Amino acid sequence: MNRKLIRPNLSELKEKLGRPSSGGAHETLTPAPSPVSPNGQPNPAADLNASTAPQGLGSPRRRIAPPEQTNAESFYYLKQMQSKTPMVIVLQDDERIRGVIEWYDKHCLKVNRVREPNLLVPKHNIKYMYKQEEEPRIRRKPGKKDEAAPPTDVDLNLYD
Repeated sequence: MNRKLIRPNLSELKEKLGRPSSGGAHETLTPAPSPVSPNGQPNPAADLNASTAPQGLGSPRRRIAPPEQTNAESFYYLKQMQSKTPMVIVLQDDERIRGVIEWYDKHCLKVNRVREPNLLVPKHNIKYMYKQEEEPRIRRKPGKKDEAAPPTDVDLNLYD
């Protein structure tokens, strides 16, 4: 048994409906806009490479989407790991962890600390981090402590 695929001819259907076929001399193209507008200024629609160029004229260049990952984070971690830079990691609850980054992956950092156990810190729990050498120094004069004046009782007349 020999079966033949029956497919209608689209040009015949369009002729029956009274429309010109899509191929051949009947096709009309959108004219390109003139480079100068009627008032004598340059027409931005004429520049097909411009981001404001109308769609459908020629083949305008599309902007290339930026990469999803720039590797800046990896570069920073590797640089700090190689130089064994002492870092301060501030967590979401403002707890500070001081140590050297030993390794990292997509979800966490391993921090080596002096005289304390090493930690595996989840990245989602890190608020920010900075180099320990950039930490602001608080200078206090030796022997002087902050002595606040004791609070005094004050009588306020709330009802006059």
